[in-house]
Amino acid sequence: MLIHEPSTAVASRGQGPQHPYVAAWRAYHTALVEAGVYVGGAPLKLNDTATTVRLEQGQRRVQDGPFVEAKEQLGGFLIVELADLDAALQWAARCPAASYGTVEVRRVDEDTHETISRT
Repeated sequence: MLIHEPSTAVASRGQGPQHPYVAAWRAYHTALVEAGVYVGGAPLKLNDTATTVRLEQGQRRVQDGPFVEAKEQLGGFLIVELADLDAALQWAARCPAASYGTVEVRRVDEDTHETISRT
């Protein structure tokens, strides 16, 4: 799951564990772990801390900040292991960001991963 959030929501992370944003995420994380579906994930810092890298004519181009300005930013990601898309959509709907941002559900491309990581 890719978590897209408004910058204002991401900025509220520093308000302490009792803040509704943090409390909702803690409860959601606990539910994922207790259900045995949580594999991994992490919140990401604000867009203004990003650095983007591109190659142009073989030369590295580094740019501070986000590459694209958008209403929402990629606030984090979760990796969960579930039986099917329906289960993933149910968990995505329970995600706190679903009520104020967007939760994008994607499958891991295991075939490509296997091809790339094969030695």
